[in-house]
Amino acid sequence: MSRRLRILGLPLALLVSASYLTAQPGAPDQRALRARRDSMEAELQRLAVVERKVMIPMRDGIRIQADVYRPRQASGPVPAIFVRTPYNFNWWDVRLGAPADMSSRLDAIKRGYAWVDMNERGHFFSEGNYDILGPPLTDGVDEIDWVSTRPWSNGKVGLIGCSSTAEWQMAVAAQGPKGLATIIPQGFGAGVGRVGRFFEQGNWYRGGAVQMLFIAWLYGEQNQARPMPPPGLSQDELVRFSKSFDLSQNLPPVDWAKGLATLPTIDIMRAVDGPKGIFADSMPGIASGGAMMKRTPNDPAWYRGGLFHDDMRINVPGLWMMTWYDVSTAPNLETFNHVVRTARPEIAKQQYAVIAPTLHCAHRRATENTVVGERSMGDARYDYDALTYGWFDIFLKGEKSALLDTMPRVRYFTMGMNKWQASESWPPKGAETMRLFLGSGGKANTRMGDGVLATTPPRTNTPDTFTYDPMKPVPSYGGNVCCTGNAVQGGAMDQQKMEERPDILVYTSDPLPEGLEVTGEVELTLHVSSDAKDTDFTVKLLDVYPDGRAYNLDESIQRVRYREGYDKEVFMEKGKVYKVTVGPMTTSNWFAPGHRIRIEVSSSNFPRFDRNMNTGGRNWDEKTGVTATNAVHHSRQYPSELKLTVVRRKTAS
Repeated sequence: MSRRLRILGLPLALLVSASYLTAQPGAPDQRALRARRDSMEAELQRLAVVERKVMIPMRDGIRIQADVYRPRQASGPVPAIFVRTPYNFNWWDVRLGAPADMSSRLDAIKRGYAWVDMNERGHFFSEGNYDILGPPLTDGVDEIDWVSTRPWSNGKVGLIGCSSTAEWQMAVAAQGPKGLATIIPQGFGAGVGRVGRFFEQGNWYRGGAVQMLFIAWLYGEQNQARPMPPPGLSQDELVRFSKSFDLSQNLPPVDWAKGLATLPTIDIMRAVDGPKGIFADSMPGIASGGAMMKRTPNDPAWYRGGLFHDDMRINVPGLWMMTWYDVSTAPNLETFNHVVRTARPEIAKQQYAVIAPTLHCAHRRATENTVVGERSMGDARYDYDALTYGWFDIFLKGEKSALLDTMPRVRYFTMGMNKWQASESWPPKGAETMRLFLGSGGKANTRMGDGVLATTPPRTNTPDTFTYDPMKPVPSYGGNVCCTGNAVQGGAMDQQKMEERPDILVYTSDPLPEGLEVTGEVELTLHVSSDAKDTDFTVKLLDVYPDGRAYNLDESIQRVRYREGYDKEVFMEKGKVYKVTVGPMTTSNWFAPGHRIRIEVSSSNFPRFDRNMNTGGRNWDEKTGVTATNAVHHSRQYPSELKLTVVRRKTAS
């Protein structure tokens, strides 16, 4: 797995300080890192009681490894910050960012907290077989119970982490484990299964199409065959063992742009010489059965693991952190709203959200001039440490604080306006729905075409047609993505060059005379036809500057066979027109006066999403697709429309 993927899962200050490890040129050499590691280790030993390679028994006898750090000078029991991760936290190997790890632990110790690291089942020194999100779900309950009942514990545990270090939190919190006092999930989309209209099943799908990021991620994670220390080693012997063997895989780098293009997709892991595991294989000892690539969006296997679904309830305070260019901000916000709606009233009031304008888990990397992709967001910094520890002080230590009296329920960054805003709900109170209708003279292909967004639909239907060849898909350029290795660079990119392709339909509004704030859900409903049994329709929402620059804000896709629900497949008939609603997007963007609103419509965004082979087959086992002629219809009879959530303000700057 690439160093970048490892860093994305790190908690707290690690997300800032770990970035220097891969900075080129001028990255600190190994000798400097080792010296810093040794210095911080000495400080940790002075300030903390350190217990490494503690093996924690689960209810089925499997043992999970933990490293425990607790204040040496504590006058009594202390609360614990608990971080569970699939990633390597072996302090001995500076290549893993050990100085950054130690910085987070030192911060916690100095503030009077214990810090507990654990690995997921089946990773590094933790025993068992790895399944995504670590089934059985009871692992998380057992782990929290263990932490909260230590002699040094005050009985309160708080969870924190980003990406894979966050995704397990929600479903475990819904079990109501004794001792769990609060959660701070960050970039947590891969823990969200089915919530409302979203059937992403842990970022595996969007609109029924496979999000290919997890294929690249699993290359470094589904390590079912791995070296392990001999059974029965003492804790001291395990610590000594870990200085020589950190149990990390030494996988060769992969050209993921080439690897993800492999057909059939079920063979991708084999093509990049990755290990066997839950991507394509049925694995013994795996609760979900494995073979994720073979599942459908509503497969029962998705409900046997550690995903959070909307039949669950969370009744602990939550501080939810998201970013606009993450892979699944819309379902993340739906999860936040679900918890607010379904928690006990006093707990519902203790749910807060922060949404930054950055990439996945990059909120702490904001600067005075935060550039995301190619677009400047201005000064997007925020004092996350003050917020995080202020939150923990309230819910883990029971301290009195004015933090929640002065903090809005939702703090979100509006791009274009480039400033933080506040609301007591999501979307903000008073938000309205604005409708724009697609229209053209039948030639909306490319940005030089005649596609428009207008306040009324065209009187007559002059459909726009394009050819989608799965062997020549529209390449992903920028976007709301993570973890695809070197295949896709996320963020806001000028899409003008992409919009020269004839298989992209472009619909643009007139210049806005007064400017417009779009904050909340964005939904596109299309009326479409095709000569194929099944195909996809993709959408991008863009902010077009007066000089022509067109920056993508969010993107989505809908596999047409699932237009009537994810529990059934309904194929198309040639010549018939179908209503298709593309999975909701979300953003907060100020379209300044003179800017224009634009959407792009196509049938591929690859390798962000897998290619639809257009056959109506299983897709994952197909090497040969068929070319589809697809059409978008727009008229009073077929009102293809874009719904925007807008906030009207007296002034905006």
